[in-house]
Amino acid sequence: MRIISVLLIGCFGLYLGAALSAPDAGTASQPVKRWYKGNTHTHTLNSDGDSTPDEVARWYREHGYQFLFLTDHNFLTSVDGLQALHGADEKFLIIRGEEVTAAHGNKPIHINGLNPSRLIEPQGGGSVVEVLQRNIDAIRAALAVPHINHPNFGWAITGEEMREARNYKLFEIYNGHPFVNNEGGGGAPGLEQMWDYLLFHGREVFGIAVDDAHVFKRPWDRRAARPGFGWVSVRAERLAAGPILEALERGDFYASTGVELADYEADARSIRITIREERTSKYRIQFIGRGASAWDGGRVLKEATSSPAVYEIRGDEGYVRAKILESNGKTAWTQPVIIGAKR
Repeated sequence: MRIISVLLIGCFGLYLGAALSAPDAGTASQPVKRWYKGNTHTHTLNSDGDSTPDEVARWYREHGYQFLFLTDHNFLTSVDGLQALHGADEKFLIIRGEEVTAAHGNKPIHINGLNPSRLIEPQGGGSVVEVLQRNIDAIRAALAVPHINHPNFGWAITGEEMREARNYKLFEIYNGHPFVNNEGGGGAPGLEQMWDYLLFHGREVFGIAVDDAHVFKRPWDRRAARPGFGWVSVRAERLAAGPILEALERGDFYASTGVELADYEADARSIRITIREERTSKYRIQFIGRGASAWDGGRVLKEATSSPAVYEIRGDEGYVRAKILESNGKTAWTQPVIIGAKR
């Protein structure tokens, strides 16, 4: 897998460098790019949700999202009528998807296929890695983009198993379902620690935050998988399936549980982050790089408490990603800038 070297980050930084609060001015050879908020993991009555596709699309449109993937379990929900009813140019887009739902023994192995050309049948296998890989391959064969869902749900997928799998770029580092064990426990690592493990070993993977929403009719029920808890902000040239998916696969997005960025810039010398601050909140910005060993988790290279925050790249960090923590528990994560050669 190709890893971006520090010598190429300058181009990458130019691509990421426009203010999130306004469109990129663009150039004669590169179109204007804008930022779009969306959710890539959502369920309806067509699998195990409690609401119709119409009700689900309406909730996201009315709550300020610009795009939504409907990802029912082993079912390809049609979005053509929904798009005709709710879609609007550069305002709201509904894209079809499928949560390809398989298992190995008692371990649930779920992978989203984003914008598949057809229904994807779940694939079996003789091990967790084989089930993972066969389903990733089936998703790619259907011209869709895979992302691995909630690895700690049922303690199904380990970091070592994700390291063995190939041909994917996205996995969930935050899932809003109340029973997916985002933080790990009992000796099992959390999803963010898994991310650093993969990055330590030179795997270029990007972290997604999602709702995994199933329940829209009981907003008071804290034990329900409700909407509005995790999302991504993607930078693309227009609000269409192709540009959104391309941006996700190249890591041109940030993930969030509520923190919004006003500006993000990265080049060969530095990374600069500006938060769209809420008046009653305080923030910490952590710049995180490769730890001393694989399962140490990421090493905090610098922490700042004022925005904008700047990290000057030394060249020996392995990778640098940022985590923004808000005083009431909200978080955002930027995607890693990979520095140096693959390990």
